[in-house]
Amino acid sequence: MKYLILASGILLSTYISTSNAIESGSCEKFSPITFGILPFVSAEQLVFRFSPLVNYLSLHLNAQVRIETAPNFIEFSRRTEKNKRYDILFTAPHFYPRARQAGYNLIAQVDSPGMMAVIVTPEQSPINNINDLRGKKLATVDTQSMATLLIKKHLSEHGINPEKDLELIFTPTHNASLLSSYHGITDASALMQPPYAAADKQVRDNMRIIATTEKGPHIPISTGKRIDKSCANEVEALLTSMTSTLEGRQVLKHNRFNGFRQAKADEYEKIKLLMSK
Repeated sequence: MKYLILASGILLSTYISTSNAIESGSCEKFSPITFGILPFVSAEQLVFRFSPLVNYLSLHLNAQVRIETAPNFIEFSRRTEKNKRYDILFTAPHFYPRARQAGYNLIAQVDSPGMMAVIVTPEQSPINNINDLRGKKLATVDTQSMATLLIKKHLSEHGINPEKDLELIFTPTHNASLLSSYHGITDASALMQPPYAAADKQVRDNMRIIATTEKGPHIPISTGKRIDKSCANEVEALLTSMTSTLEGRQVLKHNRFNGFRQAKADEYEKIKLLMSK
């Protein structure tokens, strides 16, 4: 009987050790891990905003995680879909369906009710609503951005043809769009609400929102084919548990995120259908 108990104890100990290895060391063999982030702000700002999160992942995954982006949305999509370049993918909601077809698996999303785009003008501007935008210059983000798609849809629903009734000026980032009207280069700016809320207070204090769009799902997090299921599960568990520790909450605060939660792919299929209308 003692022999059986001892043998069982050894087997149990081995099982626990093996399980722990799977749960907490599955990503080490994939180091370095490339964290691909959509270029929604400048490269410098991406590094500033996401370095704490990347350092957090590196520490707890026991693997080097490094940030990578692309010069623009189109190139980022190409690197995602054609090259499958990123191991962890932080992309726009409406880009995820194509990433999914390229083999990326959804593991989490930013824990938020959703994202909307806003149109803002300088505080002293005579533009008070979207009807006043007729014949004006509206700065917006990349043609493929969710902000631009939402804005175009919003304008069309209010009887304004975005291709004819005003001039769209495309900018590389949300901040560039915002600063365009702030400095008087354009009459108004369109961008997503989170980057607007994170902008310099002096800029925001001298701007006002004249329109908001409907909401879409928040940013999805997915993993590429190079990362196996065990590692993907570890990344998912680490992200979705960040609010449970002081360290995790401090990192989230730096990014202005409430946290991460499990996500469903059909939420992003809906946004694809919405954008195709």
